[in-house]
Amino acid sequence: MKILLLQIDKTQNSYLSEGIEIYTKRLINYSSFDINTIQISKNIRKRSVLEQKLEETKLILQQIQNDDFLILLDENGKELNSIEFSDFILKQQNRSTKRIIFIIGGPFGFDTKLYDRANYTLSLSKMTFSHQMIRLFFVEQLYRAFTILKGEKYHHE
Repeated sequence: MKILLLQIDKTQNSYLSEGIEIYTKRLINYSSFDINTIQISKNIRKRSVLEQKLEETKLILQQIQNDDFLILLDENGKELNSIEFSDFILKQQNRSTKRIIFIIGGPFGFDTKLYDRANYTLSLSKMTFSHQMIRLFFVEQLYRAFTILKGEKYHHE
């Protein structure tokens, strides 16, 4: 199973980029994992929120195939603890899902077209985090999920 993280715009803070890189390197031992960054032009950023979300959606949908399992990382999504998230990943592996795509939207969230296409909506917390910070939190949780599945000592209950 391949896992892809799609994110809008590059990570701006070096401390976040460094953390993301650490966990991305660790994930290589467990799964095929890639991060694709969709760059939004400054001209688009000057438009209305709705126009920005529509442009982001258009660019995201260009990278998605019909059989991809699409998960939106969204503050209003279903909350799972780390054990439940690892079980979720295992279920996707057992279903022979070829590719899971997790999407972190831009600063204004997602357009309704993406909600309609999504197979699942996941929240990492009841709290709201920036779309920049959630990247690090997500890759750490994905790494944690795989260590749980392998019975390794990274996660403590």
